[in-house]
Amino acid sequence: MRRILPLILTVLLSSSCGIVRFGSSELFTAGPAIRQDYTPKGIVEERFYPCSVPGPSQRRLIAYLPADYYTSGKDYPVIYLLHGARGYETSWVRFGEVYHTADSLWAQGKAVPCIIVMPNVNQYNDDRDYGESRFKNAFESIFEVDGIVESAFMDDVVGYVDSVYRTVPQKSHRAIAGLSIGAYQAIYFGTNYPDAFDYFGIMSPYMWCLGHPSITRHRFFSHMRRRMKVQFQDPPKGYYLYAGTWDMARPSTERLDRFMTRKGFPHVYTVYPSSHDWPTGWKEEFKDFLQHAFQEP
Repeated sequence: MRRILPLILTVLLSSSCGIVRFGSSELFTAGPAIRQDYTPKGIVEERFYPCSVPGPSQRRLIAYLPADYYTSGKDYPVIYLLHGARGYETSWVRFGEVYHTADSLWAQGKAVPCIIVMPNVNQYNDDRDYGESRFKNAFESIFEVDGIVESAFMDDVVGYVDSVYRTVPQKSHRAIAGLSIGAYQAIYFGTNYPDAFDYFGIMSPYMWCLGHPSITRHRFFSHMRRRMKVQFQDPPKGYYLYAGTWDMARPSTERLDRFMTRKGFPHVYTVYPSSHDWPTGWKEEFKDFLQHAFQEP
């Protein structure tokens, strides 16, 4: 059963992980960074950053800045939001209502104003294949998680953001969150770079990701438990696990919760009345996570 479970979950992923509107033309490109049904109160910026690994020469990321970013003179903490299979850099905008949530919580004083960065972490062969963040189906996304994009994330994405924005380039002022495969990636960013992030939002982690059996993949996605022990020698200030009541990734999330509890790794595990999807799941989980990031003692 364990051997076929990843394949079953892969099939189920074809109807979730961020893209559920099969009949829409918006399915095939990442599209604009601002939705027509909401005018953000903050500043939305599209940036193209150079890539240092095989694939496209550059990629787009979406950055959401507090409204007073260019007048405040302040340095800001950063949250990196990762999409799931079938997703791209605008998935959190289209389906996760990131702008709505941040605007509301910032206005109420319930969340720390920060820079929210949404990159594209899919693998593409070259510039032509990338083609404005080309849509990828679930099988393509899952089997191409090979560690190449992930191994360059700290330099290509985090390093770039630190170079163009007024950030606080310290662990205590960085957070990373993701859903499904994005959660899987976020877990490994934490274990591979224990001094990089202090806040984690791990939403429905897809823990049986099948990517290419390459050397790069082995170097990046391996020895999670051993590396997590090193990571928690100086524990993150906030480590939040989330899953839905009917979530296909709930079993793997609960196994991670049990492992972390058994080892004494401080974390919080919350179950929402949802499935492996947006409306009452990832959208609400991000709302909860944003209220914790950068506020733990």
